[in-house]
Amino acid sequence: MKNLKYKILVFALLLSVVVIAQQTPAPKQTKDIAIFGATAHIGDGTVIENSCLIIKDGKIATIASAEQVKFNVKGMDIITATGQHIYPGFIAPNTTLGLVEVDAVRASDDADEVGAMNPHIRSLIAYNTESKVVESMRPNGVLMGQITPRGGRISGTSSVVQFDAWNWEDAVIKEGDGIHLNWPSSFSRGRWWLGEPSNLKVNEEYKKQVDELVAYCNESKVYHSGNQSPKHLPFEALQGLFDGSKTLFIHVDSEKGITDAIHFSKENDVKNMVIVGGYEADKVAALLKQHNIPLLLQRVHSEPKSDDDDYDFPFKQAKQLVDAGVLVGLENAGSMERMNARNLPFLAGTCAAYGLTKEQALSLITLNTAKILGIEDTVGSLEVGKDATLFISEGDALDMRTNKLTKAFIQGRDISLESHQTELYKRYSNKYKK
Repeated sequence: MKNLKYKILVFALLLSVVVIAQQTPAPKQTKDIAIFGATAHIGDGTVIENSCLIIKDGKIATIASAEQVKFNVKGMDIITATGQHIYPGFIAPNTTLGLVEVDAVRASDDADEVGAMNPHIRSLIAYNTESKVVESMRPNGVLMGQITPRGGRISGTSSVVQFDAWNWEDAVIKEGDGIHLNWPSSFSRGRWWLGEPSNLKVNEEYKKQVDELVAYCNESKVYHSGNQSPKHLPFEALQGLFDGSKTLFIHVDSEKGITDAIHFSKENDVKNMVIVGGYEADKVAALLKQHNIPLLLQRVHSEPKSDDDDYDFPFKQAKQLVDAGVLVGLENAGSMERMNARNLPFLAGTCAAYGLTKEQALSLITLNTAKILGIEDTVGSLEVGKDATLFISEGDALDMRTNKLTKAFIQGRDISLESHQTELYKRYSNKYKK
């Protein structure tokens, strides 16, 4: 009897695991795939009507007009996508996807490490491929992300992953792509809990906080110029900023902060840097262009932060920066960042509604972001030799009314578009069906 109860308990536990588990990652591609008839949006501004795209060994082997080239598709799986659209997989930068599952459950939150200076903390090893939140990105075409730590002055090291994997080792596209620095604010708000006015005031500690960063960099350089014994892991991690193997992502919004951050990077021999957020980046666009500094632009669907800003300023800022010659990608940090990452294509759609062409807006979440993250050689556009990480949509992928995916591939693997949310939708659709 005891054995029977034990077996029942074990079975129930196994069943519960099956119920809550992520969709099983798709198997490796074993047969060539040819997609005919769709309008192909390359990601670099090019559009091919009535295209033919062939996937071989997880890579794009052919992308061309089906009308102009003859193809031998014998033995291939054929997908007829006439009237539909093919896009490169969208990339979500600066996201905590897979690091936090439930905000109210501390044990499921790995986004923030204790301490102020944590360049050696790697978000990748905490990335949870079984996350239901990550799974819900795929039905909108968001197939990759830069998994980014939070907190402290130097938050840690991010990595880029794809969203269909057994574990973080399988998921990684680029390990340790960059280190994230939260730039000190030149203004601060009063601490209401101490009875201080809540209005903005000058941050008296600003210069001191910047000087601390300069001193930290100098200490790291001294460490690397010596015998490096004993090992200092934070300084070891910073070396990538000085030899060009890592990018410094500086999270800053203000005009002064952006200007100071650029001077800081140049004076400290940081080879590659990116501004993240950049609410007032339009005011220093010429400086960004001069130093060839890319920008991951703050969440488009947000309210203006200043009374002097136009009501539609966040919507049209991307157009202003692109026109100024700045390389721009879109990020979606802010309230409910992880949940809202799935709406990334619709942020690009808003940019298109406010001045950019549809193909320029598409580049903001594909090729531009791939260039900023240093992964443009493998993803970001539909080009021969790149990973076949792409999807087919019934309509315009930047329009929430028509972005309905029929197929999606990650590295040539035909992935599932089911998620916990689509299962619930079907369940309750049947319940209330008339």
